[in-house]
Amino acid sequence: MATGTLHVVGVGPGSPDLLTVRAARLIEGASVVAYFCREGRKGHARTIAETYITEGTHELRLVYPFTTEIAVEDPDYQRGIQAFYDRSAQQLAGMLKQGQDVVVLCEGEPFLYGSAMYLFDRLKEQFATSVVPGIAAMNGCWSQVQLPMTHGDDVLCVIPATLPEADLTRWLQQADAAVIMKIGRNMSKVRNALVQSGRMSDARYVERGTQPDSFSCPFEECGETAPYFSLVLVPGRKGVR
Repeated sequence: MATGTLHVVGVGPGSPDLLTVRAARLIEGASVVAYFCREGRKGHARTIAETYITEGTHELRLVYPFTTEIAVEDPDYQRGIQAFYDRSAQQLAGMLKQGQDVVVLCEGEPFLYGSAMYLFDRLKEQFATSVVPGIAAMNGCWSQVQLPMTHGDDVLCVIPATLPEADLTRWLQQADAAVIMKIGRNMSKVRNALVQSGRMSDARYVERGTQPDSFSCPFEECGETAPYFSLVLVPGRKGVR
């Protein structure tokens, strides 16, 4: 029996109409759709793709064993999350071996901090794979707030807020333009790094970009907490040429 194909599909930053035509076509034709989610939650990628999932599609929920309950640097986190990705890959492998194509939904762009890449890593040598790029969160956010980011030879740096504060500051000082992702519980650290690097006045906070309840403001006006779907934009050179 021929094995199925694994399709890793980026569903974009939040608005259902920001999926690519290819992504929509694959989801509509899928016999199996898999997606990550938290216990008791539908899953953000599943919510975005809802319009395109047809009746009768088998849905495979990949439920995280934890999200923020354990610190990333804790060895228990690494062991637990690796075991979870191993189990998830085994579930998909079982379906692929039966000849079923599997579409794995991934928020934003799959290969930019996307969880689906860990399934791809585990399965790519054994099964045929395809990857459908998606509009990344940063693209959606800077387009929504109409903030040009890079001009001429500006260097754009994508920085995870999980870095130590000194590293955040150093990267902000070096980059012409920057996107700070994985804000979550790191707001105070990001605030300090923006002040220390002299970039605070340019920084723009965007929450749930392209989604119905999106919100944006200068970072200086932000509160002390942020949801998972939030980021900070620091544009490069400004001015019309």
